[in-house]
Amino acid sequence: MSQLDPLPADLPFRIVSKTIGRGAYASIKKAIPPTTTNPVFAVKFIHKTYAVKHGRISAKQIAMEVSLHSHVGQHPNIIEWFATGEDSIWRWIAMEYASGGDLFDKIEADVGVSEDIAHFYFLQLISGIGYMHSKGVSHRDIKPENILLSENGDLKIADFGLATLFEYQGKTKLATTMCGSPPYIAPEVISCARTTDPRTRASKGSGYAADLVDLWSCGVVLFVLLVGNTPWDEPTASSWEFNEYAANSTASADSLWERLPSSTLSLLRGMMSIDTTKRFSLEMIRRHPWYTRKNPLLTPEGRMADPLGMAAKMLENLHIDFSQQPAASQRQSQYNHDKMDVDSSEAVRKVSSSQPDTPISDPFFELERPVRVSAVAASQPVSNNTVPGHYLPPNSSLADEPSMSQFTSVPTVSLSLTQHARRFQDIVPAYSLTRFFSHVSPALLAGLLGAALHTLNIPTPSPPVCENQETVSWIKVKTTDGRGCSLNGDILVERYDGGSEVGQLLEVRFVKIKGDPLEWRRLFKNVVILCKDGVYVPGG
Repeated sequence: MSQLDPLPADLPFRIVSKTIGRGAYASIKKAIPPTTTNPVFAVKFIHKTYAVKHGRISAKQIAMEVSLHSHVGQHPNIIEWFATGEDSIWRWIAMEYASGGDLFDKIEADVGVSEDIAHFYFLQLISGIGYMHSKGVSHRDIKPENILLSENGDLKIADFGLATLFEYQGKTKLATTMCGSPPYIAPEVISCARTTDPRTRASKGSGYAADLVDLWSCGVVLFVLLVGNTPWDEPTASSWEFNEYAANSTASADSLWERLPSSTLSLLRGMMSIDTTKRFSLEMIRRHPWYTRKNPLLTPEGRMADPLGMAAKMLENLHIDFSQQPAASQRQSQYNHDKMDVDSSEAVRKVSSSQPDTPISDPFFELERPVRVSAVAASQPVSNNTVPGHYLPPNSSLADEPSMSQFTSVPTVSLSLTQHARRFQDIVPAYSLTRFFSHVSPALLAGLLGAALHTLNIPTPSPPVCENQETVSWIKVKTTDGRGCSLNGDILVERYDGGSEVGQLLEVRFVKIKGDPLEWRRLFKNVVILCKDGVYVPGG
């Protein structure tokens, strides 16, 4: 990013990014709606050469992302596009900043959320997808990583990198591109890949309806909201769970399906119908009794009735039980984790995600770590509690830190936090809750972390030397989750001054680069349990 100039100091708005060219600054300023006051933007950088060479993204796809995102327009549940530009190296996209972070970072793995909360966010997801489809655009990559939150806790659909135009001027077309994330991808997308000639790369099949692919993925997301796990690792014959689902039209022997509210079964079966001619349309989804059910979290106008109460319920649902053993994902891949060639005749044996690696989404961390060349950079970062301006009640203690509630024997939100909170984000913060504090020495903590990762069969290369005196160590994590999908991130250990109450501590932050937020949280929980002797718990 050396060709990009620093931002002017007197910005009338903030951009969550390290640097940006002055031409980009002028373009974004011009794109600001006149009625917007003090807006915050996220700027996504795409290294064009790297993206094409290593990210399996063509120049046409990069241009398509910009075109379709801008074409969709404004909707309260879709990240808004503002401006774009490029130089010889970078393509940049300025968009709305989802300051609430990842939705699924606030959801407990293998637990999920209450039916009312799942219903609330499902309605917002369908609202966003419905508007997108009305513009003739299909997202094709609906998954937890692309579902964010606003500061008020509302859902925002992000990342149009795999979007396609399936309808234009009344004419529809079928898609043929193999894309998506294995647990959320629709089976007809994989079937389409089977009919692709590896010599010519041309599709010999009839293609698939891109809008129906989105509805399938929304069904999987609803399943994950309700139980905290995916129904299968991929919808192919290699998955026992998917075979079981396909063979049973009304029920499944899989225990996860037994945990679903009975009223959702017919909706999920309809949305995830393998036969696309029988798959529910948007209209059918909106008429379903579960979709139209009364929800105390909703106002008659469809807004969040009690943002603080809902935030408290979500935070209280996060819990780490130190008496438990590390838990493996309930979805274990049966094949090796090698990336496949999507154009090979063996492409469908193991589906791999078609998105390039994206870097961390923590701006404070991004400013402190060495710059990593990547296909995509600075996409939807979230705030961090060490960044000035982070909300905490006056005269608060470490016990009031939202991430601390998950370590108490009975998860509860700090009374001081709830008394002073004024908005959703004051209780459920934008920054990731995959963090803990430690009272042991740096050397002992390093040993605990290394042993925990070794137990989990995760290689631990020596952390790089950090010039920042506050940073103790930095551990790169590169592995696969239980479903064979990539899971990459960093563990950053920094010094933390707890004041006269607790003294000097170490803060350990798990920053996800690529992968499912629930799988990353599962990894975090396992490491914390294995390091329990070094975890600081107020009053513990």
